[in-house]
Amino acid sequence: MNPFRIGLLGGLGVLLALVIGSAIGSLATVLTYLLTAVFLALGLEPILGVLQRLRLPRWAALVVVVIVLLLVVAGLVFAVVPLIAQQAASLATTIGQYSSASAQQHLVKQMQGVAGPSIDVSSLFSNAASYLQKNAGTIGGGVLAVGFGVVQGVAGTVVVIILTLYFAASLPAFKAAGYRLVPMTKREGFSQIADQIFASVGRYVVGQVSLALVNGVLSFVFLSIIGAKLPAIFALIAFLGSLIPLVGTISAAVVIVLAQLALVSDHPATWIAVAVYYAVYMQAEAYLLSPNIMNRAVKVPGVVVVVAALAGGTLLGVLGALIAIPVAAAALLILEQVVIPRQAAA
Repeated sequence: MNPFRIGLLGGLGVLLALVIGSAIGSLATVLTYLLTAVFLALGLEPILGVLQRLRLPRWAALVVVVIVLLLVVAGLVFAVVPLIAQQAASLATTIGQYSSASAQQHLVKQMQGVAGPSIDVSSLFSNAASYLQKNAGTIGGGVLAVGFGVVQGVAGTVVVIILTLYFAASLPAFKAAGYRLVPMTKREGFSQIADQIFASVGRYVVGQVSLALVNGVLSFVFLSIIGAKLPAIFALIAFLGSLIPLVGTISAAVVIVLAQLALVSDHPATWIAVAVYYAVYMQAEAYLLSPNIMNRAVKVPGVVVVVAALAGGTLLGVLGALIAIPVAAAALLILEQVVIPRQAAA
């Protein structure tokens, strides 16, 4: 073939690859919504399976699940949201009180006593104030951008909920249609492995939400008992943090301990008790709760969990960290049931 034609075809191939990459980048948000909805739909599948085994049709099982979720959300709205709103207003008032000069001096003095002579807390506060003054415009623009991001997040949440219900209702049809694309000679083995992967993802979602609920409820109970500030808000932070594998629990714990340090600096025993509690809880979660809950869902070695979560978080952020572990479990399942038997038979 003429070298010019080869070069031309090569250039056209590169341009086509760039166009496809640009299109995928433009559809990144839509693809994220779709992937999240599929992930959540697989999480609902174990519950729907239990209801179907009770002789409920799939549509009736889905209606029951939706009604229960709506009741739970309504209960949270009427029971927890007013408490969170009240405590958020209290937090805003507390922040306003710290804006006065005397309160700032008192806070600096208290934190200096905690930090010790090796750290100049007064200098840190001065540098932070200077930074805020110099970058007020940039920070204001960032706050506005965060506001737009919140609006987009709410709209995205609605879209994900609608897609989740659609995928949950149509999942058997989607699976059957996908299996028909596989050659007949390999369809049975493919469907068995795919069903195991789907079941593993569903159990993983249920297990992760269960761990988050345990952390949120125990945090609220403990913070309320010891008289910590704003227990409902920090219990919500603990719940949301625990939804993220590996780093979520410790990140939420650090935020809660530092916040309690600032809010109850006059009572060091309170925030010290919070720090000790989360240190103990993280050990209990790592060696007691997580093995008993998650090992029944996905059997993945600890090293693979760490590597998968780090890689997934780097590629796709929080969503990548969430789906990385079931993806790793699926890869190990394929390796164990497909690749290794083929190597043994060769």
